[in-house]
Amino acid sequence: MTSGDKAWRPRLVLASASPRRLELLQQIGIEPDALLPVDLDETPRKNELPRTLAARLAQEKTKAAAAIAERRAELTGAYVIGADTVVSVGRRILPKCEIVAEAAQSLRLLSGRAHRVHTAVYLITPKGRGRHKLVETRVRFKRLSAAEIEAYLGSGEWRGKAGGYAIQGLAGAFVQKLVGSYSAVVGLPLYETMSLLSGEGFPAYVAWLNKV
Repeated sequence: MTSGDKAWRPRLVLASASPRRLELLQQIGIEPDALLPVDLDETPRKNELPRTLAARLAQEKTKAAAAIAERRAELTGAYVIGADTVVSVGRRILPKCEIVAEAAQSLRLLSGRAHRVHTAVYLITPKGRGRHKLVETRVRFKRLSAAEIEAYLGSGEWRGKAGGYAIQGLAGAFVQKLVGSYSAVVGLPLYETMSLLSGEGFPAYVAWLNKV
């Protein structure tokens, strides 16, 4: 959106520093006014289910970003949206891999089998109302050879990714089947995000009128 577009609409804050989530928002014509990522302990609680973890972290991130936004005059009364993605095999939650050993273990576990990707979106409106959506997508990987795993680890693309892979990148070649939302696996389910925003009065579609 141009600066002129921003003059007529409410402010929007994205509670994330993820380039993927920003690109997905931009794909549907939404340009946030600010990115307010927050650092949280993402350790699952004892016996916490993957879908529960995704929902809790999305809510906590969004609420923390909303508290920051309220202290900034230019963002007071903004819509604040955040998301979190959790990859699981059964009840086992895979880490957001930061070291190569974690990524290698995750890829070996995902090889030749189905897993679930749980992505939660949380929205806080200017009136302080909280709404959320939770999307579950089933993904099946091909059986990975040792050489394929080694090559993917060498790419470094796994770093910081839930389950040790990024479906929008090289790992797209591993996916045999996907049932659900592709954009949710990338990090932000677009249908649900647009539904939340437009359902709470954010003029999400107006920017489309300026598209050539």
